[in-house]
Amino acid sequence: MRVGSRSRPLLLLFGVRGTNAYVDINGDLDARFGFYRFRTPLSNVAGWRTEGPWLWITAIGVRRGILNGEITFAGTHKAGVRLDFRERVRWGPLRVPALYVTVDDLEGFTRALTARGIPGEDARRKSP
Repeated sequence: MRVGSRSRPLLLLFGVRGTNAYVDINGDLDARFGFYRFRTPLSNVAGWRTEGPWLWITAIGVRRGILNGEITFAGTHKAGVRLDFRERVRWGPLRVPALYVTVDDLEGFTRALTARGIPGEDARRKSP
């Protein structure tokens, strides 16, 4: 996961360290962000979308979207990948439709998803 240098002190509140902030897509989608972990079969990922940048104050940390209920694991406000699920994923008492992650190598991560047959788009490159 990409963690911005100015965000690092705040992310200590979420337990984020270099070794416990990652996304693994070998077999299952396994995302870890400090004290928090999110898992679902990779076959449940319907698609991806690269988005950003966002306002720093609305992006950093572990967050739940007000309108749709998506979960965010974000260490930077510059860009991230939204992973949409075929079926909502139970995460504690929540049923989550999507997960945002701010991976260190956006292009490499999305290429790996595409190679596994998961379609997506980079919304940052669309013209207005």
